[in-house]
Amino acid sequence: MKKLGKKIGSIILASLVLTLGLSGCQTKDKQTVNNEERKTLTISTFGSFEDMYRKNIFDPFEKKHNVKIVLELGNNSERIKKLRTDTDKVDIAFFTDYYAMQAIEDGLFEKMNRENIPNINKLYDIAKEPLGKDYGPAYAISSYGLIYNPDKIEEPITSWGDLWKPELKGKIALSDITVAGGPFILMAAAEQAGVDIKKDEDKAFEKVKELTENGLKFHEKTSEAMNMFSLGDIALMDSYSYEVEFTKENVPNAKWVNPKEGSYALLETVNIVKGTKNKELAEEFINWLLSEDVQKAQAVDKVESPVNKDVKLTEEQAKDIVYGKEIIKNLKSVDLKYVNKSMDRWIERWNKEINNTTNN
Repeated sequence: MKKLGKKIGSIILASLVLTLGLSGCQTKDKQTVNNEERKTLTISTFGSFEDMYRKNIFDPFEKKHNVKIVLELGNNSERIKKLRTDTDKVDIAFFTDYYAMQAIEDGLFEKMNRENIPNINKLYDIAKEPLGKDYGPAYAISSYGLIYNPDKIEEPITSWGDLWKPELKGKIALSDITVAGGPFILMAAAEQAGVDIKKDEDKAFEKVKELTENGLKFHEKTSEAMNMFSLGDIALMDSYSYEVEFTKENVPNAKWVNPKEGSYALLETVNIVKGTKNKELAEEFINWLLSEDVQKAQAVDKVESPVNKDVKLTEEQAKDIVYGKEIIKNLKSVDLKYVNKSMDRWIERWNKEINNTTNN
């Protein structure tokens, strides 16, 4: 009987072990399935403000949609070069409008189904289809204008034309043609010369050359101008509205200027990369990015200026960002296709006529 009891006990134990083992396998299989169901969305974006992007955009979307977001970080130039050689690893790309247009011309983006992105209808007109109706909207807007130190410049700066004032000799730094703001400088020069740049770029270049003769410095990195401004080596520079708060950390009295002729609109766009296997999820993410809640969170944290018309901000929240129908309506836009078509010619001419003068 004892032997029989031991035998029965062994059978029960073996059965229990087998049952637990199968249960463990089932649990493991279920976890594997869940991991497979949790899709990965790879986003090519800017490295700046990564912590705020994660707090306001990426982390909440991951949680809500059971998605893992992987970031590829870098500036416009670095990331578009990478995208040209390998689109397989990226689903969504954030680019400044000028670079986004290059990507479209290179065939790197998918056409969008706007019916899947209803929040596009809530955007200001300038943000709805800056790259054409088939491609991505703008998710943020900045203005390109001027910033100066009133402790070093007595007469208030009010116009692009002030850049040519002889009393400001040696006090100004502006973007080189290869920097994002460079083409705007050329267009402002054309306007000051009284010509349409598409019809007479000779006079535009002559006007820029006058700046170099007045001791103006051109920089290839925004950080260079920021450092010179902080150290007091210059007192006036071109700038984007999103840089104002950072500039004031070092020069508290710095003043932002929307020139009376108008400041230029810079649009940050979002697009779906060609060949993605997650197009519907990508469209859902873009709709999330354009939502009132996300847009307001980014604005309140002074990360970006909202393009969703439903966002309401207090006077304090709206300080130093681009906000409101009238301000956005008055921003100057540029013909991105024309700029892209002209850039190689402009860069070559700039290096010969402008940089040579600066370096001599």
